[in-house]
Amino acid sequence: MKYFIAIALSVASGFALRAQETIREMELLTVNDQITTVITATEPVRFVDISTDRVAGDQPLSNTVRLKPKEGAEVNEDGDILAVVTVITERYRVQYALVYTTRPQEAVTDKAVLLSETVPYNNPAVSLSTEDMTRMARRIWTAKAKYRNVGTRKNHLEIRLNNIYTAGEWFFIDFSVENRTNIRFDIDQIRFKVEDKRRSRATNSQSVELSPALLLEQGTTFNRGYRNVAVLKKLTFPNDKVLTIEMSEKQVSGRTITLEIDYEDVLRADSFDHGLLEED
Repeated sequence: MKYFIAIALSVASGFALRAQETIREMELLTVNDQITTVITATEPVRFVDISTDRVAGDQPLSNTVRLKPKEGAEVNEDGDILAVVTVITERYRVQYALVYTTRPQEAVTDKAVLLSETVPYNNPAVSLSTEDMTRMARRIWTAKAKYRNVGTRKNHLEIRLNNIYTAGEWFFIDFSVENRTNIRFDIDQIRFKVEDKRRSRATNSQSVELSPALLLEQGTTFNRGYRNVAVLKKLTFPNDKVLTIEMSEKQVSGRTITLEIDYEDVLRADSFDHGLLEED
């Protein structure tokens, strides 16, 4: 019995040691002050920490981090560990030790995060990952429309609501646009707002712009038909307001069409269930 207990303690001790990591055990990235090092994650980055001010960094894209040692801050020598960079995404974290090289040709220019380098992380700020959000939006995009009488016609265009689903703290708004002209529609922007109903708007009307967490389709032009799913944070608004989706066209044509969604329609949203998305 003592023998087995000793083995168990030894194994547990081994696991504990492997759970802790020193700089020398980290993945090393060689960097140089003449070269920009780009780290690309497999999903959106939510937080980046650079442990010292000897390295500058920014995040030009949602899943990309740029790093570069600062010039003239200190005299760097080969093998100096300038900093540890910590990258936290929606579902994992990863750390790299940045090691200086005096030879620019040895610096890492492009680093893709590998699954084997990551540590699972339950990010409390993320209730639904972008990957899961996209998967659910794609299911909704292929579902049959359940809303038949919510739409607007203007300039030989028709915009209509297809479905509204809810999952956790998110609304999935499925909408379509039909172009009944022979003129291609080049999308300038799609805006989401909560504003006064048209029949009750006054000079002091207020409009609140909403930023979607996800817009499934990124296409910017269509000839006849267009469909998309927008993911918005759950919201409530009074009956004298409407949720609007406004699609505008690039100049010169400059066509604009707006869909107004009453709160009663929002309240009819289905909870996301795979069974709800099956065709009848």
